[in-house]
Amino acid sequence: MLRGKIILIGVSGGIAAYKIADLVSRLKKLEAEVHVVMTRAATEFITPLTLAVLSQNPVAVEMFEDTTRPDIQHIELAQKADLVLIAPATANVIGKIAHGIADDLLTTMVMASTTKVALAPSMNVHMYENPILQENLNRLRSLGYQVLEPGAGFLACGDTGRGRLPEPEELVDHIIKSVKAEKDFQGVRVLVTAGGTREPIDPIRYISNRSTGKMGYAIAEAAAERGASVVLVSAPAQLTPPPGVEVIRVTSAGDMHQAVMQRFNECDVVIKAAAVADYRPRQIADQKIKKMEGGLKIELERTPDILFECGQRKQHQVLVGFAAETENVEEYAKKKIGQKNLDMIVANDVSQDGAGFGTETNIVTIFYPGGKKVEMPRMSKLDVAFGVLDEVGKILSVKRKEPQ
Repeated sequence: MLRGKIILIGVSGGIAAYKIADLVSRLKKLEAEVHVVMTRAATEFITPLTLAVLSQNPVAVEMFEDTTRPDIQHIELAQKADLVLIAPATANVIGKIAHGIADDLLTTMVMASTTKVALAPSMNVHMYENPILQENLNRLRSLGYQVLEPGAGFLACGDTGRGRLPEPEELVDHIIKSVKAEKDFQGVRVLVTAGGTREPIDPIRYISNRSTGKMGYAIAEAAAERGASVVLVSAPAQLTPPPGVEVIRVTSAGDMHQAVMQRFNECDVVIKAAAVADYRPRQIADQKIKKMEGGLKIELERTPDILFECGQRKQHQVLVGFAAETENVEEYAKKKIGQKNLDMIVANDVSQDGAGFGTETNIVTIFYPGGKKVEMPRMSKLDVAFGVLDEVGKILSVKRKEPQ
C-alpha cells in the first residue's frame, strides 16, 4: 500500500518512543521505505539498533558521526521523503522547531525539509496544556505543519489526561492518508466555505459566532491534495490558507452569498462548512452606539439562506451541508437534507469534548437522503476532511455514470 513511499521518522526523548518499533514494523509490512533519525535523549528509551533492524536502514543520531565528512544523507532524505513524522514529539523538540532552532540532527533535518512534516505530541498532560506549548503548536499549524491530536487516558507518569502518543495503527492510518492522497479529484472544481460571518451593528461592533474556520480550511487542504481545483470562500479567520487554493475573503453573510453564487455554476462540488449568521441587524448605525441608561433593542432580519439557494439551483453539482447542533443532531440533520436539497450533510454535536468550535479534532456523522449514515470517531479535522471527501468521491462516481 505504501510501496515506493519514503517515510522519515524522527524520534525524540519520550517514554512513548517504545511504540515506534511497532510503527516502523507496520510501515515496512506496507512496503514503505523507512528511515529513522533519533535525538540523543531518544536512545535512552529505545536503542538505535532495534529501529535499524526493523527499518532495514541505518539509524542516525549524531550530526557528525563520521568525522571525515558531514553526515548529510538524512538531510537529503528530508527533501525527497514523502512525509516526515516526528513521533513522539516532546515539548522540547516542538519548541525548537517552532522557533527555528536546529541544534541536532533531528531539528536540522526538519529545518531542511521541503516536504510535509507531521508532529505527534506526547508528554505529561500538564505540559501539553501549558499555554506556551499550545502557542508553539498553533504557530506550527499556521506554518503548515500537521499536528496530530494526542490521546487521553492514563499516562506513564501516573497522571490521567491528554498526552498519550496515538497508537501505531492510528499513526499508520494518518501516514497513509497524507502520502497516499490519490489525485482522484483531478479536474474536479470544488468550492468550500469556511469561518463565521460577521454582521455589523455599528462601525465598532458586530454579531458573529464561535467558528474558527478550521474545518473548512482542512477540507480545502484535503481537496487540493487530492488534485481538485479549489476555491475557498472564507469569512474572517486567523488561519493560513492551504497552498494552491484560491481564496475569496468575505465578511458578512451577504458577502458570502454573493461570492458563492458568482462561482456556483462553474463548480462540481460545493461544501458549505462556514457558520453563516442566520440573522443580521435591520439597521446599521453610522456611528458607534453610545452606552445609555436601560436596555438596547436591535431589530434583526434574516440573512440570505445560501445553502437553500444552492439546493434550488444545483444541476450537476454535489452539494454538501454542515450542521453544528447541541441537541437532536440526527433529527435536525435529516430535516435539513430535505429542506436544502442536499446530497449529504456532515453533522456534529458541538457540545461534545473534541467536537466544538476551535478544537483541532472533530466527531461527525454523515447523513444521506435515503437514511444511510456514516459515523466517524474523534480524529483530526484534516482526517475528517479526507473522510468527507471519500464520501463525496462516491457520489461523484455515481453521478458520472448517470445519463446526462
